[in-house]
Amino acid sequence: MWKITKTESFPIYQQIITLIEDCIEVGQLLPGDKIPAERELAAMLNVNRSTLVKALDELSARGIITRKQGSGTRISEDKWGVFTGQKTNWRHYVTQGSFLQATPYMDKMKQLLRESPDDVIDLASGELPVHLIPKISTPALSWQSFLAEEDSEDTAGYQPLKATIRDMIARDHDVKTSLDQIFITSGAQQALFLITQCLLTSGDAIAIESPSYFYALSIFQSAGLRIYALPMDETGVKLDELEQLYRKHRIKMVFVNPTFQNPTSLTMGTERREALVKLCAKIQVPIVEDDPYSMLAFTDQPMPPLLKKLDPDNVLYIGSLSKVMGSTTRIGWLLGPAAVVTRLAEARQEMDFGLSIFPQVLANHVLNDLGFDKHIVWLQETLRRQRDTLIAHLPEGLTYHIPEGGFHLWCHLPDTKMWMNRDFDIFLEHKLLVMPAFLFGIKEPSIRLTFARLNETELIGIQKKLADIITG
Repeated sequence: MWKITKTESFPIYQQIITLIEDCIEVGQLLPGDKIPAERELAAMLNVNRSTLVKALDELSARGIITRKQGSGTRISEDKWGVFTGQKTNWRHYVTQGSFLQATPYMDKMKQLLRESPDDVIDLASGELPVHLIPKISTPALSWQSFLAEEDSEDTAGYQPLKATIRDMIARDHDVKTSLDQIFITSGAQQALFLITQCLLTSGDAIAIESPSYFYALSIFQSAGLRIYALPMDETGVKLDELEQLYRKHRIKMVFVNPTFQNPTSLTMGTERREALVKLCAKIQVPIVEDDPYSMLAFTDQPMPPLLKKLDPDNVLYIGSLSKVMGSTTRIGWLLGPAAVVTRLAEARQEMDFGLSIFPQVLANHVLNDLGFDKHIVWLQETLRRQRDTLIAHLPEGLTYHIPEGGFHLWCHLPDTKMWMNRDFDIFLEHKLLVMPAFLFGIKEPSIRLTFARLNETELIGIQKKLADIITG
């Protein structure tokens, strides 16, 4: 691996950079891997040590490697706090753009699904299967009728759909809002993208939960934001840690997923929610509340209030239909101050000339269909049954918190050994697709198992494969 073919076409230090980048791209070097010491590596490459140091300096400056005196040089695995904006080196444009590329682990999962779809057990995909999507007929509207509906649309969305969402949020969460405070988006990620592009500036610092699916989103890196991990306990984000991050890094915004959090499925308690909004109001830092799973509660106990209810002015609330109607339903909504809604709507208009009327009309039809509420109840019961079935077939050695809603079970593996990133390849070798903790930004022996797509004929296989991995 440590060999270059010297050529006069590029300086030698650039050839070393390319070698290391290529090894990372094909998975020969994984996040956290240690590379040989400078003197040893220079000898292996047959180059001057000063040339090698120049290459390593550039890789370090771009966040690809980390160098610590006394502990050596490693491939970077910790993107928290890394500033990824202002990439001007066109030679690395494709491989080093600001949008994250798929990790080698994700690439291997996709390859397995392509090559052995019938042999793979998928507990990784976080989307509803087709048979759990509501069977609701579409409205009998002509092309002209659809076009006529555009008269009821403004830059922030289709007015009848906004009214439906206003009424739904008031009924389900006791949150009162007006139409000019509702923004219809093509899914939750568009709302997040517009927030990062319009309300934040390149170089700003944000805090997101750790672990969190936010870690895998490229939208934060593409905006040049500095990302800091906000540790959690069983009742939510740790507020003393948040205050320290604010004092040290001047956090500009906090992103949380407080209800059936992805990946842990934990729900932030009422007391912690109240303390969070109080602290953020004190330090004047707005909160983005992402809420894709609250419709999928399995418990009859009252859910904690939305952060949006506790502090309507300082919280931007994001909802979506994708977790109850399937990922192809590209409809989401943002609730925020009217001035923020107007700013985001105008920006979206400049970028893509608005949102198509068709999915908005269909979403409004579905939400007002008498069968929709029945479908939600059936979906809750089905997911709870699948959760219980999966738990009943887990081998001894895994520890977990039983989720009261959502899709996911967060499992901790036995700590009988140190789990490095490459060690999780053993799941792929057993053709069992799971989501390791490192994909959510933390270094611990944990995996996310998604039971939404659980196939009960695979249960014995799941149990045996997990047992073999744990005891192997």
